[in-house]
Parts: sequence; structure tokens; C-alpha cells
Amino acid sequence: MHIDFYVALAGLIVGFTVGLTGMGGGALMTPILVLLFKIQPLAAVSSDLVAAMVMKPVGGSVHMRRGTVNWALVRWLALGSVPAAFGGVFILRQLGNGTQVQDRLKVALGVALIAAAASIIVKSLIQLLQARRREALIVSGRMPEVRTFRLRRIPTVAIGVVGGAIVGMTSVGSGSLIIVSLLLLYPMLASRELVGTDLVQAIPLVAAAALGHILFGDFQLSLTASVLLGSIPGVYLGARLSSRAPDGLIRPALVFVLLASGLKLLNMATGMLAVTLAVFAMIGLPLWGVIDAVNRPDHLWRLAGLRKQPWVLLQVAGAPFGIGFGVALAYFASARRRLAAAAALAFVSVWGDELPAA
Repeated sequence: MHIDFYVALAGLIVGFTVGLTGMGGGALMTPILVLLFKIQPLAAVSSDLVAAMVMKPVGGSVHMRRGTVNWALVRWLALGSVPAAFGGVFILRQLGNGTQVQDRLKVALGVALIAAAASIIVKSLIQLLQARRREALIVSGRMPEVRTFRLRRIPTVAIGVVGGAIVGMTSVGSGSLIIVSLLLLYPMLASRELVGTDLVQAIPLVAAAALGHILFGDFQLSLTASVLLGSIPGVYLGARLSSRAPDGLIRPALVFVLLASGLKLLNMATGMLAVTLAVFAMIGLPLWGVIDAVNRPDHLWRLAGLRKQPWVLLQVAGAPFGIGFGVALAYFASARRRLAAAAALAFVSVWGDELPAA
């Protein structure tokens, strides 16, 4: 069995990102294998899913011990996702043979990566708006309404079916796509329970998809072993540093990487890709910074010793000229961290990710 240490290094980087943010996984490893190492898409998907089957229980077991798993949701999601993930492999087989199926899989993978990038943005925006409403109620002296959990069986199974099929075909979505669907369907779930449930439901989902690819895909033991050699220590190191990670800077970077990979897999020309990504970065990051800054309440800005108006105006006015991009980087790397610390001091979590677990 041949171990590719360059693939192991890529696995280390991806594993570190997953441990740091809880996101990435197949959405990063599969396109790296295809675009950088020129692995055939089917082999990359198959091997990445088998590697994920080994890694998923690690994160899930932590949440099981902490009691942050909604087992009713896990069961109903698995009811749809497990057969759908296994069936996703058969859908691939119906797409054609040889070069034809590889080309079609590249397109499906590219679309899935762009959807994953969009899901990260949607998830962040939903969490921002939810937490902003809670904060406004607390500041006004009212307690946020506590909504009781009520299982919605048919929509939950439907999420499992769609998510399972996508994962079975592309290895993307067991975390990024399904967690956004759960967030929309069950907004009353706490962030820790949402993440724990998503991690645990991904264990049978990925196992079913991996089994399908072992039997009918293009599983390569040496490639999977190379990925695991780097990703196992990478996940561990990332998890150890996750509490100090500048999440506000990591999320936009992850969106950028997923978008770039997705567009490249869709065969966008290199020159056009560079222009598209440059425009996206120059406009998108300042826009996200403005949304974040505007939704930070005034009393937190005062508590942090910062002024809201200059940060907002500099990002808005400077965006068309590239200046806003630099200001946005400074905002996420410095000002946002001070605002997050002020939110913690005020016992108010604006994004839902600043306060430590109780």
C-alpha cells in the first residue's frame, strides 16, 4: 500500500479546518483531491467518504457524552438519509460510464460546493437575526419566548432523503447543507444541540454512503489511508485550538475556498475565475462586515470602546475601490473580537457563538 505524504499533508490541513470550525470535511477534501492531485472524481468521493466514516464518530461521541444530541431527530433523519445515501451511488451509476460519469460527477460536485458555500452564509445570517432579536428583548427588559420542540416527521425525513442523496453522490453536505435545513425547520434548538445532532446523524449517513462506494464506487485503500494519516491529527489539533479561533474571519475564508473550488469544477476559465473571485472578495467581505457591524447594538460598541459609524462607512465607501476589503479584514480580525468580548461581559450573545458552554 502506497502512502502519499502530500495527500496526507492536505488531509492535515483539511482536518485542522474541520476541527477548528466544525465545517469543511468532504467539501474541502474532495475538490483538493480532484483539482490539485488530479484524482478521478469518483475515486475522490469514494475514498473521502470512507475516511469520513472513520472520522465522524470522533466528533459525535463528544456530543453524546455531553447530552447535546436530539435522538428523535437523529432517528427520523437517518430514516431518510441512510437509504438515500446508499441510493446516491446507484444514481451515479446511471449517469454513464468512464469519462462520461466522471465529467457529470464533477458538475454535481461543483454545484454541491457552491450550495455548501451559500449554506454557510445563510446559516450565519439566520443566527445573526435570531440572536439580534433575543438581544433586543433582553435590552428592553423582556425575556425571549421559549419555544418548545415539536418533531415534524415528514419534513425531517425529507431533509434526510435530499441530504443523503447529495452526500452519496458528492460526499458534500452531511454537515453544511443538513444543518442549515435543521436550523430553518427547528429554530428553537440551541446551537450546541443543533451541532451535536448534526454530527451524530452524519455517522449512519456517511457510513451508508461509504458502504455504497466500497461496493459499487471506486474506493482506493491507499488514498483513504493517506487522507486519514493527516486528517486524524489535524482534527485533534484544530479542536484543541477551536475556542481561540477567529470564527468571523474563518467563515468568510471557507466560503471563498468553497466557491472557488465549485466554480473551477464547473470548468470556469482561469482568467474569468480570478476576476469573479476578486470581485466577490472585494464586495462580499465588506458587505458582510457592514451587516455584522450594523446589527451590533450601540451599547456593545460603547462597552468595547469603539465607534460604529466609521467602521460601517469605511467598508461601504471603500468597497468599490478595494479599500473596504482591507477595512473588513481589520474589522473581523480585531474590532469584532472586541465586540464579542463585550457581548460576553454583557451576558449577551449576538451571534450565538461568543458565550462559553454553561
